[in-house]
Amino acid sequence: MIQTIVLKNRPKGKPSVSDFEFVNETAELTLKDQDLLLEPLYVSVDPYLRGRMSDSKSYIPPFELNKPISSGVIAKVIASKNANFQEGDVVSGLLDWKTKQISNGDGLIKVDPDKAPLSAYLGLLGMTGLTAYLGLTEIGKPKAGETLVVSGAAGAVGSVVGQIGKLLGLRVIGLAGTDEKIDMLTSKFGFDAGINYKTSSDIQADIAKAAPKGVDIYFDNVGGPISDAVLFNINTFARMVICGAISVYNATEVPKGVSVQPFLVKNSALMQGFIVSNYAQKFPEAMQTLAMWLSEGKLTYTETVVNGFENIPRAFIDLFDGKNKGKMIVKL
Repeated sequence: MIQTIVLKNRPKGKPSVSDFEFVNETAELTLKDQDLLLEPLYVSVDPYLRGRMSDSKSYIPPFELNKPISSGVIAKVIASKNANFQEGDVVSGLLDWKTKQISNGDGLIKVDPDKAPLSAYLGLLGMTGLTAYLGLTEIGKPKAGETLVVSGAAGAVGSVVGQIGKLLGLRVIGLAGTDEKIDMLTSKFGFDAGINYKTSSDIQADIAKAAPKGVDIYFDNVGGPISDAVLFNINTFARMVICGAISVYNATEVPKGVSVQPFLVKNSALMQGFIVSNYAQKFPEAMQTLAMWLSEGKLTYTETVVNGFENIPRAFIDLFDGKNKGKMIVKL
């Protein structure tokens, strides 16, 4: 029997377990020429999937109701009629949330379990690492001695951004939601300072204290009031890298905040959103650099690993309550 997780309802506000449905399939899978039979080992759950659950225009088509949800997956080839893949190979790609599935091999990349733990290919050595590296270097354009502030700093992308910032000679300040996460930022990831936005009585003032020379680069994963507070601390020619806005993904009304235009004008500042595929041509170079830093011990990562196919929806929902440290991954 094969299990599939489909989108049952389009969520209103924060997703709930009832928005997903487990469907059992009893039909046998038959391989045609060029096909592979895959069994997932690790499944990535990511905030951007929330956007695909809404029927609205975006940079990627929405999920269809009563059809499988897909995300980054590490899978093992258990049978192959494709000359490019052999039984026993391990691959990474955008795959359905299914306990077994057939692929023709398009979009799959072989990964080497001897070079790094398999889950790292969904994080530091996958889209997470590429997003952090390319967003910071291509839009942030860091210069040694500058100050970088990262929101969602204890998350998958934010924790890598901060480490890369340190490698490039920046002062790095992280914003996160628990004292435990703040301690992790400074002790494990080498951030210069951290601010708990949930316990801060004046986040704007705390940012000013942690960044006495002002903020040159802001890497934003969160949006909302936290990002508003950063605006009051930006320097002339500051660059704001807009990677995500998890604080408003589940909003049912149009969020309200400060008007950004006066801050951009008076500081001649740049604010630019991006998706990592904008820089696809730079993936090989970026991946090589990330792999080198990892092998040299200059980068590290943390993961929140949830066990069991049946827990994929809950792991995804937990992202919106900040229950993850680093990358949220489900191990099957």
